[in-house]
Amino acid sequence: MPVTHTHTRTDADADAVAVANAAVDADADADTRAALDRAALDVTTAGLPAWLDPVAQAARSVRPQQLSRFLPPESGAGRQSAVLILFGEGARGPELLLMERAGTLRSHPGQPSFPGGSLDPDDGDQATTGPLRAALREAEEETGLDPRGVQLFGVLPRLYIPVSSFVVTPVLGWWRAPSPVGVVDPAETARVFTVPVADLTDPANRATAVHPSGHSGPAFLVESALVWGFTAGVIDRIVHYAGWERPWDRARQVPLDWRA
Repeated sequence: MPVTHTHTRTDADADAVAVANAAVDADADADTRAALDRAALDVTTAGLPAWLDPVAQAARSVRPQQLSRFLPPESGAGRQSAVLILFGEGARGPELLLMERAGTLRSHPGQPSFPGGSLDPDDGDQATTGPLRAALREAEEETGLDPRGVQLFGVLPRLYIPVSSFVVTPVLGWWRAPSPVGVVDPAETARVFTVPVADLTDPANRATAVHPSGHSGPAFLVESALVWGFTAGVIDRIVHYAGWERPWDRARQVPLDWRA
C-alpha cells in the first residue's frame, strides 16, 4: 500500500502566507503609488476649463524678466524650492488656493503664500520633475490636499527671493477633483483659504505695499488678509498676462512694518 504524506497547516505556515500576501499587497500599493505619481507629474493642458486657457498660454510664452526683476543668481546659488499655484472652481467661480504661514516661523512669518517649500533629495532632479513633485508634496503636507486631484498644466520660469535666498519654481495646477483642505500643522500653517479670482481682479481690493526699506510692490486685500511680496507679485503678473487685469489705483498705498 502506498504511503500518503499529509501536511498539517501550522501557525507558522499561516504567518508565512500572511507575510507573503502582505508583501504582494505592498508591492501592489507601491506600484499604484508609482502610477499615481507618474500621472500627477504629467504636465498637460488637456481638459482644462476654457477660462484657464489664457494662463496656460501665458505660461508657455512668458519670460523670467516679465515676471520679476529678482532672478536666480547665475552662479547657481540659492535654496531650490517650488510653490503650487492651484486654481479651482468654487461657489463664486474661479478661485486660487492660498495659506497663511504661522507667525512663529523664521522665514516670512504670518505672510499669506502659495503652498510650497524646499526641494528634498527624494523629489528628484531639480531641473525636471523635482519642482513638480516638491510642489505637490509640500501642498499635501501643509494643507492636506490630495495631489491625485490636481492636474499640472504649466510651469513658470524660476524666480528668486533675495531675503531668504530661495530659488522658486512656480508650478501651475488645476484642481480637477477638489479635496478637503485645512491646517495640518499649526506650527507651520495658521490658515488655509481660497480667494475668488473676481476678488483678485477687483480694483477695490488692490494696492501698493510699501516696506520701510523702500521696497514696494503689488498687494491684494482679500479674505481678511494682506497678500504682498513674492506671492502678490506672481498673482499680479498672472492676472496681467492672462488678460484679467482691470485698471486700479496704483497710488493707493498700504504701509508695512519692519517685522514684515
